[in-house]
Amino acid sequence: MSVSGPRTRRAGAFDIRVVIAALFGVFGPILLGVGLFGTSDADLEKSDGVNVNLWTGAGLLAVAVVFVLWAWLRPIVVDTEAVAGDERD
Repeated sequence: MSVSGPRTRRAGAFDIRVVIAALFGVFGPILLGVGLFGTSDADLEKSDGVNVNLWTGAGLLAVAVVFVLWAWLRPIVVDTEAVAGDERD
């Protein structure tokens, strides 16, 4: 006789960390590209010589990587039996 624990599954795409990482992963390269290829001297003058789009894009990509690693290393586990029990009530 085998003893099995509760049936569980990972939240996957419904995890909010994955959604946030996807949004940052889309906007990060856009801002990085604008910072690399679309920044004029007037833009740099307005921001005291700091390429704001470049640094913001790099920061968004770094945060996206952190969110993906967090979701991968510590996934949200959903107890399928508890969810099925809630649906029957």
